[in-house]
Amino acid sequence: MFFQRIKTPGIAHNAYVIGRRGEAAVIDPRRDVEEYLGIARQQGLTIKYIIETHRQEDFVLGSSELARITGAKIVNGAHEGFGHGDIRLKDGEELSFGGLRLCALYTPGHTPESMAYALFIPDSPERAWGVFTGDALFIGETGRTDLPDPGKTSENAGRLYDAVHEKLLPLGDQALLYPAHGSGTVCGGNVADRDESTLGLERLYNPVFTKTREEFMAAKVKERLPRPPYFAVMEKLNAAGGIALARRPEEIRVLQPEVFASEMGRGIVIDTRGPEAFAGGHVPNALSIWAAGLPVFGGWVARPDTPVYLLLENPGALDEAVLALARIGVDGVQGILAGGFEAWRDAGLPIETSGTVTPRELEARLDQFRVLDVREDSELEDGHIANASHLYVGYLDRHLDKISPPLEKSRPIAVTCSVGHRASLAVSILRRHGFQRVENLLGGMTAWSALGLSREKTSDYPVSTPEVEGPRA
Repeated sequence: MFFQRIKTPGIAHNAYVIGRRGEAAVIDPRRDVEEYLGIARQQGLTIKYIIETHRQEDFVLGSSELARITGAKIVNGAHEGFGHGDIRLKDGEELSFGGLRLCALYTPGHTPESMAYALFIPDSPERAWGVFTGDALFIGETGRTDLPDPGKTSENAGRLYDAVHEKLLPLGDQALLYPAHGSGTVCGGNVADRDESTLGLERLYNPVFTKTREEFMAAKVKERLPRPPYFAVMEKLNAAGGIALARRPEEIRVLQPEVFASEMGRGIVIDTRGPEAFAGGHVPNALSIWAAGLPVFGGWVARPDTPVYLLLENPGALDEAVLALARIGVDGVQGILAGGFEAWRDAGLPIETSGTVTPRELEARLDQFRVLDVREDSELEDGHIANASHLYVGYLDRHLDKISPPLEKSRPIAVTCSVGHRASLAVSILRRHGFQRVENLLGGMTAWSALGLSREKTSDYPVSTPEVEGPRA
């Protein structure tokens, strides 16, 4: 049997290719499908089936494109939430290829249509070799349950708990666990930072097994995970099996500084350098999103059709930057700045800078600053700077008015996150809103805590969960 996990950085996505006797299935492919095709060619496999565990919220599926190229059948569940599929399996129904058997298991809770697929191999036809769980069961965690309806988070958590115990647990301790996402996913919190596990190991420490049903439901209500606006876009696209790439990275124009300057006003500039480089000098009105943050935060600031102009650390990062945005449905990349920021600087074009402050400096002048903490709600439970205001960075552009008391443009603002990357994005957003006296707390709460500086812990800290209608260009 051939088996390979294909990881997608940034979105922590796992796809899988499994095959035997010349036939293969691909599970949860992403939009750019070349890697799966290459693996199949190299292994002499014909892709017969494309399996979907659920509609997926955080990336564009490649099911329809892979089916178009290979002639494979798209397989998913009978629930209407899938919206498409050549083969619709009901709970308990099976699919065979190359002597392997996949048994469909209905596991709702993360999303209403979620399916898992238990794999049985000829060597052990009565005991599941492994199970592809989608986002129902992660390593060390389960999927979030607020996506279908935040008001039914608890109810969905109960459904997920029941599904895991009734459908997955009976597969046996030996069953290997293969989820659709790993650590860092926005589809769940506290996922373990490793790729290998079994149902037996999960029984020992995964909250869905160590908590009672009522405790698990209560814990899910407390998760309070941000819901990126591009999730709604993914739902629509993936109901039809996703879409092909609109443009390949090599089609993106390389723009000389003067041309870049004349065009960038048509959309947004995203600077993918680190926080310190951005603070030292950047293109006016640019948004600061470090390269590894593009697959998530690019979808907070850009709609699918927003014209995007990229400033990269080096030209070799183009492919991954363009694909990172395309995987979340942002297809409007118009060009990259030739020569990067150095070329812009050398051309004598306008430069803006933004401030930075160290933890010791902020502590010494804390009475002079408004502190804005832009971490997730759950991160504040470990402590925050005294009197800090809070709004998650993703909500900042559209919901500045949610901050109470309102920020004042006459008073310095220190922005903090865990180490400084999200704070840099927040600084750039505030600058675009006319706040000039904004400084990034370099090292963030990680450095603040390492120095033993004073933190407050507030059990009833106000949460930031405003409705998000979509990103703003």
